[in-house]
Amino acid sequence: MSLLSVVKDVCMVVGVNPPTSLFAASVQPRTQAELLSLANDMAQRIAYDTREWTALKKYATFHGDGVATSFEMPDDYKRMTLTTQVRKTSVPRQPMRHIPDTDAWLTRRMENASDNPSGEWTLIGTQMHIFPALAAGDTIRFVYLDKNCIKLSVAPPAGSPYSPTFVSDDDTTRIDERLLKFGMIWQWKANKGSPYAEDLGTYGDAIQTAMGADKPAPIIIDGQPISANVQIAYPWPVPT
Repeated sequence: MSLLSVVKDVCMVVGVNPPTSLFAASVQPRTQAELLSLANDMAQRIAYDTREWTALKKYATFHGDGVATSFEMPDDYKRMTLTTQVRKTSVPRQPMRHIPDTDAWLTRRMENASDNPSGEWTLIGTQMHIFPALAAGDTIRFVYLDKNCIKLSVAPPAGSPYSPTFVSDDDTTRIDERLLKFGMIWQWKANKGSPYAEDLGTYGDAIQTAMGADKPAPIIIDGQPISANVQIAYPWPVPT
């Protein structure tokens, strides 16, 4: 469903006249402007405040040259996933140590200290800083979330086909559009002081179902841990 189709469905429920376009006029009517603002806000809330959707996960890779100790984060970087580990290809089983405190990072660099064989990393500004310098031919990789939750109907000649906000009536969300519709309905009613409990329940049911289908719960089937987050696993096949 396109943005305009979603908004028209929302209007039929909340009792306002559906627009023919959300972008046609340079000066938008108040209701039209509110609908567009709500659509952008709700799309981003669904994308980033509910779960880490697999559709928005991406890999970042930085290549070493033996000298560089800082790397610009990708242009579409939103944030790392909550369980992200930064790993070197030369030592894939031992993640690099994260130093979250900037002052601690500075102190350790002034002391030239590092107690992890894979090295250390931190985020400062728009860059990832690492220590020691990544060897030539070595790479580091990690998972992050794409900040662009909207798929553009017309991709620019040069650049990403995705955007953090809607720019045309035919744009779509990268997450199920039904969630956007249900979310806009309950939030619109809440903003206008109308009863919205039932609509919020409908939205909650829909998003829980989508979240469950997006990433099934891990199941241990043998002695190999499913991910780095599983530190202790049953060492034999699970009885069936």
